[in-house]
Amino acid sequence: MSSTLTAVAVTGLLAFAVAAAAQNDKQWEIHDLNRPQPTAVNPGGPGKAPSDAVVLFDGKDLSKWKSSKTGAAPWKVENGYFEVVKGTGGIETTDAYGDGQLHIEWMAPSPAVGESQDRGNSGVFFGPYEVQVLDSYNSKTYPDGQAGALYGQYPPLVNASRAPGEWQTYDIIWHGPRFDASGTVTRKARVTLLHNGVVVQDNQELMGPTAHKARPPYKAHPEKLPIALQDHSHPVRFRNVWFRELPSEKR
Repeated sequence: MSSTLTAVAVTGLLAFAVAAAAQNDKQWEIHDLNRPQPTAVNPGGPGKAPSDAVVLFDGKDLSKWKSSKTGAAPWKVENGYFEVVKGTGGIETTDAYGDGQLHIEWMAPSPAVGESQDRGNSGVFFGPYEVQVLDSYNSKTYPDGQAGALYGQYPPLVNASRAPGEWQTYDIIWHGPRFDASGTVTRKARVTLLHNGVVVQDNQELMGPTAHKARPPYKAHPEKLPIALQDHSHPVRFRNVWFRELPSEKR
């Protein structure tokens, strides 16, 4: 199955699950025809986002992104993708997002240069929480820092990496943390990640924010935060980026 078809299948399953969760707020009889029908969603086709998604990159410009430092996003856009420009810093979405599904496609530079962490390195951040991007094809590094890792916390279940120069997909199902009025965490963040259609993080609960060689505790923040991409001095490319909001869970 192609990565695009896999993403479409994942989208369909998620849409069904969300609709089912909403319906279960009320007790229904089995096979009740009065039960609300799931919302119809066009799942899109090759390189197309589902009809209920927010398109974060349409292959033309970075108008929905900005520099994490100041000003417009400074990364290079061409041929339907955008590429990290070394030394310019990370970029982040102009809007904030909460629980949902992020689809993003990325490519490590080819030919491969460097080894371990110095090889096709970037990252996808939901606020202070990182999903690692790295060229982990026939390349060894510490497991909690390879592609598909929740950086510094959990290695991927398997290494599903494609070769450098090939497009790879992440479908990230993100459920952010919740805090009470005093700032105490009441629900930790959780991540499910499909890397090239393969489950590599299965509803994994995060210990706290991402840090290098540290385990900082949770610190209260809004439910919705920008999505960010990291400049780690490597010309990693990205394309076909979209986000589908999921309803917040009732706890």
